[in-house]
Amino acid sequence: MKDFEQSKLLQALPDQFFAKLGQKVADAMKEGRDVINLGQGSPDQPPPNHVINALQQAAENPVNHKYSPFKGFPYVKEACAQFYKREYGVDVDPETEIALLFGGKAGLVELPQVLLNPGDVALVPDPGYPDYWSGIALSGAEMYTMPLTEENRYLPRYEEIPGDVLKRAKLLFINYPNNPTGAMADEAFFEETIAFANKHNLCVVHDFAYGAIGFDDNKPVSFLQVEGAKEIGLEIYTMSKTYNMAGWRVGFAVGNPSVVAALELLQDHLHCSLFGGIQEATAAALLGEQQGVKEQEEMYEKRRNLLIDGLNRIGWKVEAPEGSFFSWLKVPEGYTSEQFSERLLNEANVVVAPGVGFGKYGEGYVRAGLVVSEDKILEAIERIDRLKIFENRVDSFS
Repeated sequence: MKDFEQSKLLQALPDQFFAKLGQKVADAMKEGRDVINLGQGSPDQPPPNHVINALQQAAENPVNHKYSPFKGFPYVKEACAQFYKREYGVDVDPETEIALLFGGKAGLVELPQVLLNPGDVALVPDPGYPDYWSGIALSGAEMYTMPLTEENRYLPRYEEIPGDVLKRAKLLFINYPNNPTGAMADEAFFEETIAFANKHNLCVVHDFAYGAIGFDDNKPVSFLQVEGAKEIGLEIYTMSKTYNMAGWRVGFAVGNPSVVAALELLQDHLHCSLFGGIQEATAAALLGEQQGVKEQEEMYEKRRNLLIDGLNRIGWKVEAPEGSFFSWLKVPEGYTSEQFSERLLNEANVVVAPGVGFGKYGEGYVRAGLVVSEDKILEAIERIDRLKIFENRVDSFS
């Protein structure tokens, strides 16, 4: 069989970190090992019943089996606008300030392609979501990484970005609640970001994937709540985390009309819009009862407390995240993040994501997800405890 050479475009793409991690997990499970997977970022709960019912009913509607409008049905954009008004007090024009997306990831990868040219620079958080890198590579642009450190509450220091970089920078990615660190941002940080973007003519993209998950009674702030945000950027929202619709592949971009139009233009060439049934279910999720969203947030907070308290109890000194469904955990001295992840997988059958997969400044940490049951979290803690890696443990978990 002849092997055809991949294009230079594909060869220039970064390695798919999560695909490699997933393969390691799959290989371990093929061996019959009882793996507890804390490395994944996919919700373990189902979507709300009324959302599933909406999809089932929509599948009976013949209209939904025809091509949908390229830009999506007006009713789903109106639902997005009503959601933003109800949750964040933000007025949005559904026709010009909302673009329907094939999942939040699609929008994040498409944005560099619609705004950047070769030689342009995108400013990217480090550690950060690796798919930011993919869109930049596809655009032929360059990436400048902004260190996120514990000392600065995992917020970038804009004043440290060199002037020669800023002259070529056109796009700025930020993400709070943050993946992978679980950090939150406040309005003051967004005000600083808007002033910085205006000064250097940047488009800001706020990845708001975990907007529904804030702990200790702290509701995450939408970037668009801050005056001037819509003028210089937009926010990407996904149905995957708020409503557990990860496999449905639906999200939306909200904000600057010129960027929304650019996204829709590219998507006109790539897609024929989402299945109408999923659009109906999306509207049902956004406009229906929201009690399940609050209960889910409480569930993640309970899991967070269980994990963080348990790890500290066995001698692994870690800090609690402020939001998202991830915990960002320092590895013990003497290990790299990959070495420690490998040991947990090989000797405890516990999967965590090595921090270096999220960037240079992720080294020294691992990411653990809160997307398994409380029983599984307790079992994972017990397995790690049995490795006797940590000193100053408090008592037994048995």
